[in-house]
Amino acid sequence: MQERKRLEQAIENDTLVTRAVDDLDTMFELAREGEDMQADIERDLKTFRDTVERLETAMLLSGENDARNAIVTIHPGAGGTESQDWAEMLLRMYLRWAERERFGTVITDRLEGEGAGIKSATFEVNGENAYGLLQSEIGVHRLVRISPFDANARRHTSFASVFVYPQIDDEIKIEINEKDLRIDTFRSSGAGGQHVNMTDSAVRITHFPTGIVVQCQNERSQHKNRDSAFKQLRARLYEFELEKKRVESRKTEDSKLDINFGSQIRNYVLAPYQLVKDLRSKLALGNPDRVLDGDLDPLMHAYLVWRKTGKTAGDDKDEPGE
Repeated sequence: MQERKRLEQAIENDTLVTRAVDDLDTMFELAREGEDMQADIERDLKTFRDTVERLETAMLLSGENDARNAIVTIHPGAGGTESQDWAEMLLRMYLRWAERERFGTVITDRLEGEGAGIKSATFEVNGENAYGLLQSEIGVHRLVRISPFDANARRHTSFASVFVYPQIDDEIKIEINEKDLRIDTFRSSGAGGQHVNMTDSAVRITHFPTGIVVQCQNERSQHKNRDSAFKQLRARLYEFELEKKRVESRKTEDSKLDINFGSQIRNYVLAPYQLVKDLRSKLALGNPDRVLDGDLDPLMHAYLVWRKTGKTAGDDKDEPGE
């Protein structure tokens, strides 16, 4: 049924594009005959361009797991409050993006920072192609700004890392040996009322063979938190196995960015100038506030084009002051 739905959508898109091209041809013909069609042509061309870019993005999402829901984790880098605040800004950015896309989100774990920001966060993004789109965000994100926490108003650089995993459905069997697990329960530290904070409802699972640790403290019920934690664990183990298969091929890729601080994939500069630049696709945008408010579509599209074709959006010149 899912495959049928995708095929029906492809046919509908084909019909939409064909109709749009025919309408534009008719408008150009009327313009050649002397009719004033400029405003109509400009309007329909813009709509057509947006449609083609959306379809191109969908076409580029052809990976085995691209259509799946996603599980996203965010961790601040070294730097205490500065990086923790940056991690929370990234969390808000992705939640706003998901809202724009009409995707559902569930925050399954959030550890508050000391004074401001977060020490970590994990959340689900549920929607068609959520994982495929969010793959563009995997890596280290670098922020340059005048620190709101510095009394001398000096410029600070902060880092935070983003990891994304496909959410695995029940059709894919992931073998988990109970002997390989340690399951701990503890009291939730988040908001949620007296019941959450006074009972051991939060669940943490440690998988000894891989060292993977997942936890959930979002629900009042320990049973629900346990189910959510196992969902995360299955996704992480699946990605762990995929990653082992990708190691060899990754050595030959142009992008050799490891997930560690200092090898960022994207810069967000708020001072002394305004710029967001992706270091893989080379796309540079001059409105960081708009990006941080969730307008990630241009960056995601440029990344998908770069990943598929190697084509970049601009040259490789450094920004001023870098």
